[in-house]
Amino acid sequence: MDLRELRYFVAVAEELHFGRAAARLHMTQPPLSRAIKQLETDLGHVLLHRSPAGVALTPAGASLYDEARTLLARADQVRSRVAAAAGTASITIGTLADSAERAGARLAAAYRAHHPGVHVRIREADFADPTTGLRAGLVDVALTRAPFDDTGIVTHVLRRDPVGVVLRVDDPLAGREGVHSDEVADRRWFRLPEGTDPVWAAYWSGGKHREGPVVRTAHECLQAVLWNGSVGLAPLGHALPDGLTAVPLVDLPPSPLVVAWVGAEPGPLIRSFARLAASVHGSRASRVDL
Repeated sequence: MDLRELRYFVAVAEELHFGRAAARLHMTQPPLSRAIKQLETDLGHVLLHRSPAGVALTPAGASLYDEARTLLARADQVRSRVAAAAGTASITIGTLADSAERAGARLAAAYRAHHPGVHVRIREADFADPTTGLRAGLVDVALTRAPFDDTGIVTHVLRRDPVGVVLRVDDPLAGREGVHSDEVADRRWFRLPEGTDPVWAAYWSGGKHREGPVVRTAHECLQAVLWNGSVGLAPLGHALPDGLTAVPLVDLPPSPLVVAWVGAEPGPLIRSFARLAASVHGSRASRVDL
């Protein structure tokens, strides 16, 4: 039994589905299943009841889940203390493709000025995991977009961006001042990968099952529109490739840009990042709350 296996088990225990857990961990399902089987063999107990609909924790699995979360939290504390003692403090920041671009330079400069000795790692995630690796313990803090399943995650809204339908410039709707969802309901939309956070997927699909190409990044989404005439969605104000335009989708709520972390009490480096992000984005509410 090692920490890697425990992180895998916690992901499965929280998702109650191997496919979703694998997507969250950014791995394929077979090695995840093998790791959980090996963990059960090492412990000598069945941890999960498996069925076509998903999985359920056995009593042994429920007990391990509580213990594993405690062990993983302690392991993270050990890493932080060792790094602090060695004078090598670091922070890993998760982002989605579009979430850091517009204020990335200002935020990076502000953070370097406040923490010149801190090593910053950036992890860019795809659409399958809007938490950018928070749940899997791959990042310390995320600059991402809600809504997503925020169980156990603290989020602070930095701003809310209206969303537009991305169309080719020769589309009959391209010149409109606004579009309703029902006007593009029969079009081919992009689809998100299997196992994607269901709250996130429901928002970007308008709450309906869609037929169209599967995309994992904003770039793939835009290319699907350009090449296949699919309907794309994107926060308004983002630069688009030649040949594409965005028309406001008037009946979809704005997309919140958020800073997020796991646990009620963030460490000083996370708290500082959240405050600086709020300042850069002009978020008064977030500055007060933090």
